Amino acid sequence: MTILIVDDDAVQCRLLQGMLHKFEYETITRDSGDAALSLLAGPDGARIDCVILDLVMPNLDGLGVLAKLREAAIKVPVIVQTAHGGIDNVVSAMRAGAVDFVVKPVGAERLHVSVRNALNASALEGELNRIKHSRSGTLGFADVITKSANMHAVIRIAEKAAASSIPVLISGESGVGKELIARAVHGSSERRAKPFIAVNCGAMPENLVESILFGHEKGSFTGATERHTGKFVEASGGTLFLDEVGELPAPTQVKLLRAIQDGEVEPVGARKAVTVDVRLVSATNRDLIADVKAGRFREDLFYRLHVFPILVPPLRERADDIPALAWHFLARFAAEEGKRIRLITPEALRVLAAYHWPGNIRQLENAVFRAVVLAESDAVGLDEFPQITAQIAHKVAAAAEVSPADAAPAPPVAPAKEFELSAITMDFAEEAATAGAFAPPSASADMLPLLDAAGEVRPLEQVESDLIRYAIAHYRGQMSEVARRLQIGRSTLYRKLESLGLNSEHADADS
Repeated sequence: MTILIVDDDAVQCRLLQGMLHKFEYETITRDSGDAALSLLAGPDGARIDCVILDLVMPNLDGLGVLAKLREAAIKVPVIVQTAHGGIDNVVSAMRAGAVDFVVKPVGAERLHVSVRNALNASALEGELNRIKHSRSGTLGFADVITKSANMHAVIRIAEKAAASSIPVLISGESGVGKELIARAVHGSSERRAKPFIAVNCGAMPENLVESILFGHEKGSFTGATERHTGKFVEASGGTLFLDEVGELPAPTQVKLLRAIQDGEVEPVGARKAVTVDVRLVSATNRDLIADVKAGRFREDLFYRLHVFPILVPPLRERADDIPALAWHFLARFAAEEGKRIRLITPEALRVLAAYHWPGNIRQLENAVFRAVVLAESDAVGLDEFPQITAQIAHKVAAAAEVSPADAAPAPPVAPAKEFELSAITMDFAEEAATAGAFAPPSASADMLPLLDAAGEVRPLEQVESDLIRYAIAHYRGQMSEVARRLQIGRSTLYRKLESLGLNSEHADADS
């Protein structure tokens, strides 16, 4: 999470940065109200999760900044601070939109509580607004939770689609949020006051697909005791969202093509067609081009749907979104479950960011829900994500293992130029052979080469990486034991895995 500190006092800025870094928040500083407004109103403003704002500054002061934020409809939680803690200042700041108030010099714990509460309140307010907008059909792109450059590019493309009635095909893996993008396209279009009708094409019984989509007349088939208008007619004037459109059976594909071409549908058993005015948005997690080549999907229908394609990237390609999404889900589920959970620990957020998320946002949502149910305090930590933590430990250990057949031959290193690591007394050779662990160039089991093939000293990062690999393989992925034996904290171990690139190496091996 990123905190913007706005204060014209450089010493105070550094003090606040030190406190916030202690709790593993990222920080950005600005020395004036005008500079802060420029950042928040610009393209990087979406990165800011909370603002700590000094009230007393030259030119544009804190109250002026709050007023301009309200005018610009920039919704970011603001904590104001001042050396003058009079009640009048408190009242003025709160009326102007601040969520909390601290007096200089603020203590680290007090600041942490204030930031934590501000983030929770912001996440809960955002979720309530999204629910309200979704139900009213006015959910827009501002309701999409993202800090990823990949997703911002997708939103820019989708905004252009929303400005017209062009057919849109949204593709992406299951669980990436295709329906959310479809609802935002509708909510940002001229049709937002009209219905948004969503249909899951893969969930409809094959013998009822035509009836559900196009409607039927009373008595047109056994069980048709009443007339049914169909989803196309229900969505007339608005947007029809066909989720998993690639699952439609071949006969229905023909009728869908005609409905798109002619703007009319023919209900089952009806004597004449019904004219409809529908904006069509489709979604699929399949490779429709491959389905067209294999004859499973009509080529002419594909080109009717594939007019304006939008590809939503998987969560593993937008890791910047994971903390914000986790906070969002935490606020929602804590409220639903009636639990006063205020925090996801930095260690837990790092583990969530390192995970591959094959089920994408839907899997993250379920993981946070389970964590909220398991939580016994006001914080969600590693213990509340046992499956994710165990899988990361297992996969990092697996990534550190290379079979002897695949291992590159060790470059020759003169034994005389190697230095015994007297502090490391592990018998690496036997354990590495048993575990199939990666072994860096070594002439002896209890030695690590400090020189490379050219006779130059190896970088400390490489030696540290080799040692951590050995430890993970030696203790078979038991990360707590690895951290204990290396005499570092478990959170420090995960941080080193990330900084040394071992997490990204595991992701490559996994994909």
